[in-house]
Amino acid sequence: MSASSPNPPVSAKLLYPRHLASPLQEALLDTPAVLVNGPRQCGKTTLVQQLAGDMAYYTLDDTTLLAAVRQDPLGFARRLDRAIIDEVQRAPELLMALKFVIDQDRRPGRFLLTGSANLMALPQVADSLAGRMAVHTLLPLSQAELQRRPNDFLQRAQTQDWPTQVVPPGTISPDIVADVLAGGYPEMRQRTTPARRQAWARAYIQALIERDVRDVAHIEHLSQMPHLLAIAAAHCGQLFNASQIGGQLGLDSKTVDKYLGVLEKLFLVQRLPAWSRNELNRLVKTPKMHFLDAGLQSTLVRLTPELIVTQRDRWGATLETWVHAELRKAMSRHPGDWFISYYRDKDQVEVDFILESPLRQVIGIEVKAAASVNASDFKGLKKLQLLTGEDFISGLVLYNGDQALSFGDGMWAVPFAAL
Repeated sequence: MSASSPNPPVSAKLLYPRHLASPLQEALLDTPAVLVNGPRQCGKTTLVQQLAGDMAYYTLDDTTLLAAVRQDPLGFARRLDRAIIDEVQRAPELLMALKFVIDQDRRPGRFLLTGSANLMALPQVADSLAGRMAVHTLLPLSQAELQRRPNDFLQRAQTQDWPTQVVPPGTISPDIVADVLAGGYPEMRQRTTPARRQAWARAYIQALIERDVRDVAHIEHLSQMPHLLAIAAAHCGQLFNASQIGGQLGLDSKTVDKYLGVLEKLFLVQRLPAWSRNELNRLVKTPKMHFLDAGLQSTLVRLTPELIVTQRDRWGATLETWVHAELRKAMSRHPGDWFISYYRDKDQVEVDFILESPLRQVIGIEVKAAASVNASDFKGLKKLQLLTGEDFISGLVLYNGDQALSFGDGMWAVPFAAL
């Protein structure tokens, strides 16, 4: 595809309906610029092309166009009426030029931008289009999108309206190993075997480090990034210790923290903060590490369906990071409204995930890689309920079954399929 062309038709074959489509359409009706942030190859370009009608299309992955835009960003912006600009993080200076032309013509829906780095986390960008641009994040495909159904997890968790039979008999297997290891990247899921999917994931990670890291920050030890990613994958779901990770790489803790920040901006990893309220002084404040796609994480730790049988701890960490990613996707429909964290006190009582609503109401979630649940699995959730009182909505133990079952007093065992 050329750098400048009419918006090409998108084949309906193999396309999944994206839940972000409706919020994007709404934003285009009242906002001059709309940015779709998200990792490379998660489906951003396909989605914006579906929404853009006859908009001209430009991609800054075209090296000649990129050089021209960097040389004269305002001249390029002035020539545009309405346009899609793909991979805009490659020329952050263009955003200031777009601010200038938008202030001269504030028609809604003029610019539809995509970025494979979290542009709002880059200091030179954060204030460029304040009040002029709506920002949305598109992550890899959720299970709800793959199954072409609404993502109603948050709604059901709030109302405790779980269908008794979450997985209809004879339709979807409650064994989710294949789905978790396949990840959510459309291209990765098109590969027909686990080996081919992992080959795609390895090539994807290598290309990302070689090409996109430089767009986000100056990295002195670029050769260490693959090792850092592998170590981060092995620490998934654990407390984040920059000194420990740095010791394995020969880097100081500040450098590790900076490099992980780069990986966060590229939507590869995310640090999960500890949940706290002012009166709870016994909480551990160290964040945990999670990936935003379990397919990439499982590739980095070389986890296969065969190894899961004997290495349950590694499977448990991958399953937990998969749940983390699915929760992030459910929350992305409510940008800025919900807060996700984990709970752990000095008595080692834990809750894997806490979802906190804008009204500070709390949903606790535990992950159990088993097909059965018993009362002792709710220990951490009951502690959380005691701490939060009337703000506690419900406590969920996600498990590998097919029925949602009440354990009384707001406590539920809920199948992974509900995600």
